[in-house]
Amino acid sequence: MSVLNLILLAVPVVFLILSVAIAAKAAEHGKSRKKTLLVQLASFAAVFAFCFVCPLVASAAGETAAVSDAVAVANAQSNGIAYIGAAVATGLSCIGGGIAVGKAAPAAIGATSEDPKAFGKAIIFVALGEGIALYGMLISIMIISNIG
Repeated sequence: MSVLNLILLAVPVVFLILSVAIAAKAAEHGKSRKKTLLVQLASFAAVFAFCFVCPLVASAAGETAAVSDAVAVANAQSNGIAYIGAAVATGLSCIGGGIAVGKAAPAAIGATSEDPKAFGKAIIFVALGEGIALYGMLISIMIISNIG
């Protein structure tokens, strides 16, 4: 492994560690939570773009490769993009499911404490929120099973 590859592997990790440290300092100095969250999201987007672009640039630099090597590189890139798609599908659906369950479960507990007969109706809404995460996982399994 060359020194350039080690540097390219270390840059995203260092950048994420620095962004967490900057966000922690901003929170200590009384900055708003919204601004701190936006800094974290911006740093994640920058690292994502860096990790997505670097393999494309590295593969474009090796134009002297044979046709079979170019096909192998293209297949590897499409597999990588499919894995990213599966991760995004699972991640976003789990975040959405967590938000849904986080709001539905306390309401279900409150409804059950007022009327114990409402438990069956209330638990259905909690299960619907959990279903969102299961659908995302199912889509990820379908994406990963089509790779290859």
